[in-house]
Amino acid sequence: MSLPKSLRLRSSFVRVAAVTAAVAGGLTLSAPTASAAVGDTAPSCVNRTVYSTPAGFDVLLQNKCASQMSVKVIVDYGGDSNCYVMAKGTVQVFVYEGVFGSYGKTVLC
Repeated sequence: MSLPKSLRLRSSFVRVAAVTAAVAGGLTLSAPTASAAVGDTAPSCVNRTVYSTPAGFDVLLQNKCASQMSVKVIVDYGGDSNCYVMAKGTVQVFVYEGVFGSYGKTVLC
């Protein structure tokens, strides 16, 4: 049984708020990374944490790099995220809801 859209959205916002609050105090910066091309796997200073949900998964992205990063989440067997332009020290959450999709990787865009 699927939840009504309003409850799914509220649940997603609550998850984002909780994760953001938990992470906000612990952000640190890493050394700058070497130059990379669009489509390459994002550097390790862009932390990604994947959380399973009843409707799919969420990916918490944290830019701990010394500069702005542009990244997108690649979903195997599902739709990829938009390109997120993340200033240093920021957090972004990608919420995927789908039956067949699974986290693939995070790439530069």
